[in-house]
Amino acid sequence: MNPEELRAQWAKADRERDQGLTAPPEIARQDNLSYGPNGGWSLLDVYRRRDARGLQPVIVSVHGGGFFYGTKEVYQFYCMSLAKRGFTVVNFNYRLAPEWTYPTPLEDISLVMDWILRHGPDYGMDVRNLFLVGDSAGGQLASQYALLHSNPRYAGLFSFPVSPAPIRAVALNCGLYTIDESFLSDEIPRRWYFGADVLRRFPEQLPMGRHITGDYPPAFVMSCPGDFLLPMAAPMAELLASRGVETVLRICESREEELGHVFHVNQKLRAADLCNREECNFFLAHMQKN
Repeated sequence: MNPEELRAQWAKADRERDQGLTAPPEIARQDNLSYGPNGGWSLLDVYRRRDARGLQPVIVSVHGGGFFYGTKEVYQFYCMSLAKRGFTVVNFNYRLAPEWTYPTPLEDISLVMDWILRHGPDYGMDVRNLFLVGDSAGGQLASQYALLHSNPRYAGLFSFPVSPAPIRAVALNCGLYTIDESFLSDEIPRRWYFGADVLRRFPEQLPMGRHITGDYPPAFVMSCPGDFLLPMAAPMAELLASRGVETVLRICESREEELGHVFHVNQKLRAADLCNREECNFFLAHMQKN
């Protein structure tokens, strides 16, 4: 199946998931703001409560989609639900495979962070309190960007500058974290992004686990029994904790609802609301107060 056929298939499933949802009336949004030089790839939305006063902490959401699929529109209802909890939320597009390959999306995250430093206060953002959340492929990107941010020596292995914007904590949801030969052997979308020889071309960048230090931001690692990437959650949490990183591992379960991969994006699920509330509370607990 080619990328466009697979994108159409996944988009149909996402439309069915979100059918009937509307923008919460308490949320004000600014859409299609340009953060970089790449046209529609470089657009972001900002969501914030209409009754918010002053500067708010910021959540930057990195959408999932196997590195080849997804837009900010697919994640708008999820991101607006986070904004309802007292955050200004940045929801953005980034360049996708196969048109763009590793490590292009990481550069886009850095461009978003630089945009926030320049323009965030104009949109009510407290740029001292930035939090990063990502799921599935977005979880991989968020986890790797947090490493770029926290380890200057690792950042020096890349050809683009890493934004100095601070990251207070990260939430990694249903993510993939182990990039090895078995991971790249049989999944076409992954190969569209990484290429079959990424480990040979970037031997110092991947695997990335050996570069994690105690300066990595506090991390909330989440999965559920129905997540096909569940086997990656506990090893990631254990690795972070072994390096001295404050880490929470949460395997979400429900007796009333079926929970699968990236269930937390589905705003019709009570379990999603509970999970997202816990992650937002984790972020609030790591705010810089003064």
